[in-house]
Amino acid sequence: MDLIPQPGMEISGPIELHLFGGCCLEAQRCDTVVLQLEGLRSSLAEASTLHLSAIIDGVRASARHLRELADLSQVHQDRVSVVLNYLNIVLPCLSRTLRDITGYYEDKSMSKKNRWRTMYHKMMEEADGTPLPQRFSIYNYFLTSLRDVLIRGQYLVWMRVGCSTSNRSPNFELNGLETAREKIMQLRENRGIRKATRRRTLEDSFHWAQQIFSLPLPSRTPLKNQYMSVAPGPHQLWGQLWIPDDSRILFRRPFNDDKICLIAYESGHDGCPYLLLRVINQETGQAFFSRRGCHELCIDRDGCVLRLKRWSQSSHRSKTWAALNFQTWEELVLMYCTFLALKAHNDLTVEMGPGEYTPAQERKLFQARICDDDFWHSLIVYRDMATGGVRLLAAVWDGPLRQCPVWTAFITHQSASPTWLRRVSKRRVRLSDIQPYVFCQDYRQHRQRRGQAGVFEICFHAEEACDRFTELFPLPPKRPKTPQRIAA
Repeated sequence: MDLIPQPGMEISGPIELHLFGGCCLEAQRCDTVVLQLEGLRSSLAEASTLHLSAIIDGVRASARHLRELADLSQVHQDRVSVVLNYLNIVLPCLSRTLRDITGYYEDKSMSKKNRWRTMYHKMMEEADGTPLPQRFSIYNYFLTSLRDVLIRGQYLVWMRVGCSTSNRSPNFELNGLETAREKIMQLRENRGIRKATRRRTLEDSFHWAQQIFSLPLPSRTPLKNQYMSVAPGPHQLWGQLWIPDDSRILFRRPFNDDKICLIAYESGHDGCPYLLLRVINQETGQAFFSRRGCHELCIDRDGCVLRLKRWSQSSHRSKTWAALNFQTWEELVLMYCTFLALKAHNDLTVEMGPGEYTPAQERKLFQARICDDDFWHSLIVYRDMATGGVRLLAAVWDGPLRQCPVWTAFITHQSASPTWLRRVSKRRVRLSDIQPYVFCQDYRQHRQRRGQAGVFEICFHAEEACDRFTELFPLPPKRPKTPQRIAA
């Protein structure tokens, strides 16, 4: 059941008003339920009141969070559309729970003691064994997460990707939100609440490329033989390039102390990714610009430089459009993979250039098929020949996007820890400290996370592949125990 206006409540206007008006309505219902449960508590033995008190505290907290959401929505109206789908998931389910509690309370055919027992056990059964206090804990976690979305729009880029524990905002955790959402959706199904109408979600609101360069690097491996970045163009003056309305910036990367700047944006006209180069004339200080669609460019690597090449119609050959110098191997890899994914997913791309998917100056140490977010992917381990850095790459296994990057993760000094890699079955391993950078809109990283610590799990197609992978990262030798002296 999607939220609908209740008797005595006048609501008109867009769906935002209905949903946030629903927050106030359900908060009022919470107040009523608290009074009802307080009446039950006075009739119960002390042993039973502990669980009942926990429920009362949970319902009170729900009322507080609901009113807070309604208040914040007036200030942060630009972020309201992001949380609507999630709000439309939780409100009908919370409303049903509150009305069910009222139904048990008002059943005068039973004593108050039996009303409490029946309510507690029946509602626990319908929630697959989740007691009522825990159910309200789920509701409240979900509501406080949505509050953080409204307050802290700056942290939205952290949500989609599920940062490692050390890098996450302390106020938000996407894995927890998704887990709570799945539990609420299951409860909706158990209670026969029809599927919520889908609206724009957090995942829809942000393009994956907006998040890649917002995440902190787990390590910074310097590249030697640095050069100045160059952008031969051709260039135009500002105003001579047409950029459609409603285009959105995906990322901005400065080079040469911001004398050159690369901006990637998604066109509001055709929805395709484009690259915009801005260069500064050193003599006049005037800015010049050049633009190319990702589908018009090819990429390759030469040491610490990534070269983007365009096709010259007049010369009938490829020419360098930009040669961008990177100080660290990690930043170079992220830019390389980001470009490949943008180009591969672009509807205007006719074909990928020969060898573009094969990163130059990286040696392949391992490759095998894995089941990753319910898809078959190819897991590859690369070692960079210039720096010795090691990374994991998950790529599309088969189909039109075969070899397209899905995510990459850098192997840091943490791999030397005896607890970094743990084999949990014949075909599964878990990596305790790893941060995938995701290059795919549909990839759900949280589905690979396990436990409260969010350990990342890899499931291989074959046991032999799992054997070979673990052999790449042998456990460090155990320190010999110091022999104890025996007293004379």
